[in-house]
Amino acid sequence: MSSSADAYARAGVDLDAADEAKRGMRAAARSTHGPRVLAGLGGFGGLFALGELGLRDPVLVSSIDGVGTKLKIAFALDRHESVGADLVAHCVNDILVCGAHPLFFLDYLALGVMDAERAVAVVRGVAAGCRATGCALIGGETAAMPGFYAPGEYDLAGCIVGMVAREKLLTGAAIEAGDAVIGFPSAGLHTNGYSLARRVFDGVDLSAFVPELGRTLGDELLRPHISYLRTVRPLLDAGLATGLAHITGGGLVDNIPRVVPNGLMVQLDARTWEVPPIFRLIQRTGGVSWDEMRRVFNLGIGFVAFCRAADVEEALRLANAATIGADARAIGTVRVRGAGEPVVLVEGLDG
Repeated sequence: MSSSADAYARAGVDLDAADEAKRGMRAAARSTHGPRVLAGLGGFGGLFALGELGLRDPVLVSSIDGVGTKLKIAFALDRHESVGADLVAHCVNDILVCGAHPLFFLDYLALGVMDAERAVAVVRGVAAGCRATGCALIGGETAAMPGFYAPGEYDLAGCIVGMVAREKLLTGAAIEAGDAVIGFPSAGLHTNGYSLARRVFDGVDLSAFVPELGRTLGDELLRPHISYLRTVRPLLDAGLATGLAHITGGGLVDNIPRVVPNGLMVQLDARTWEVPPIFRLIQRTGGVSWDEMRRVFNLGIGFVAFCRAADVEEALRLANAATIGADARAIGTVRVRGAGEPVVLVEGLDG
């Protein structure tokens, strides 16, 4: 054994496991590559050719995020592939808000001890998420950090870069009073609110079947974060969206104000959509106020689009034709904000 290998061994790094993980992760990443990826994996930087994408005055849009404490559920159930796909979906939705289409993705995976099977499962999930959205996984970093993470645990984050023509860039500035709000259903918590959910369900058997949910609690908490790219893209192509918002941490009441112009407010009626049972279970089991529920969870709406009232019917037709089971629906309106009124008012939730 070489002196460098001796040093790794003393630090608790299994070189064979690391090599096995690298091979598996590179294979997963290569499955997302197309002709615009110019270099193989393993270099100091990933190369992606923009080429002739047919965009006039293109704007690059980037975002970076993690999966948060949803990872704790994956650890407890020893199920790791889905969180990688969750990460990609979250990042894709974030740049979709600006009207951007994803180009490439990079991931960061840090583990206390290199577990090849677990690491490859995570990156396979990242690659699956990238393939589903036409995004290339062009590189990343896998760090073995002995003593830093508890046995069996890791952290996962990712960075995405996309592109949009400047003339089609969405900022929310075009939103006006009288616009309609279209809601796109979520698949449960997505990747937000898990610190509160885990506190509420502390000590509960994740493998136990919950009739109210129609599945085990663990299965419910690991339901995937939906990518809305395919559903929302037709609205963008038709020029119908005046603004978009991804409903992540902060819920409806903190995310929608990020795109709504000053002087306007959004009035939502929760009776127009189905609040998934998991949210009512959390609220009831934990005695959580609805005010807190509004600020922590998406409550069944994972993404919203704004459009002119005259375009609602066409926008819904395009969205629901694009994805089976999309179930997009009108959930509210934009109006002038009165003195003392909140930017977002969600009615019909209490009780």
